[in-house]
Amino acid sequence: MKKSMLVVVIMMVLSAGGMKKKVTTVYLIGDSTMADYNLYEGDYITTRYPLTGWGQVFQPFFAADSLPLVKGLISTDSVIVDDRARGGRSTRTFFQEGRWRSIYDGLKRGDLVLMQFGHNDAAEQKTERYVDVEGYKEFLRLYISQSLQKGAIPIVLTPVARNYPWEEGRLSNVHGDYPTATIEVAQEYGVLIIDLNQRSMSAFSDKGMEYVTDHYFMNLQEGQFANYPEGKNDNTHFQPEGAKAVAQLVFDALQELE
Repeated sequence: MKKSMLVVVIMMVLSAGGMKKKVTTVYLIGDSTMADYNLYEGDYITTRYPLTGWGQVFQPFFAADSLPLVKGLISTDSVIVDDRARGGRSTRTFFQEGRWRSIYDGLKRGDLVLMQFGHNDAAEQKTERYVDVEGYKEFLRLYISQSLQKGAIPIVLTPVARNYPWEEGRLSNVHGDYPTATIEVAQEYGVLIIDLNQRSMSAFSDKGMEYVTDHYFMNLQEGQFANYPEGKNDNTHFQPEGAKAVAQLVFDALQELE
C-alpha cells in the first residue's frame, strides 16, 4: 500500500473512532399525567398497569425517521426522553424535593425542557402541594429562566384536560386560571408554549365522552384488570390509549414550533 493511501486510511479510522453520536435530551417535568410508571418502585405490570403517563410513551415519537418533523427544534441525530415527572407534584414541591436541581446540573445547550404542571398546584384542599396562581407563575419563571441560562429550550405546556366537565357534548376547562397563567408566563419570556389544555379538550371532545371515558381514562370495570380487581373510577389518569393520544398531541404541537 502506498504511503499516501495508508495515511488516508489511518485518518479515516481515527476519525470514525472519534465520532460521537450527537444526542438531544428532552426532559419532561410535571405531574402524574406525564409520569413514567416504569420508573416507580415495584413491577409496573403487576402493580400499576394499565395506568400510563403520556411521557411514558413519548420516546417512540423520536425515531430516526420522525426527527426531520421537528428539525426546527432538534438538529441532532438522536433523542433521549428523560421523564422526571412524578405523581402528586406541583411546581413548588418538584423544586423543593430537589428534582429540578438534578436536571439543572446536567442540562446542556440545545436540550429541551417540557414543563406541564397545574393539576396539583390547583389542589387547594391538599395544602402539602397547593400553589396559588401567582406562586405557580413564579416557579414557572424559575424553570424557564434557569433553562435559558443553560442554553436549553424551555417549552411550557398548559395542564392536560381531565375528563370533566362535559357541556353539550364538549369538554370544558376544569383548571381555572392556571392555563391562562401558564400562557402569560410563556409570553412574558417569549418562550415556546403548547396549549395542551385546549388541544386535549378539543381532541377528547371529537372522540366523544363515552369513548374517552372507556378507552382513554382509568375507568375500569370490576375484574377487568388484575391490578384493580374492584375496578376504578378515575377521570384524570390515562390508560395506554389515552396516554398515546396525548403524546401524539404534544408531538404534533412540537412540529408547529420554531
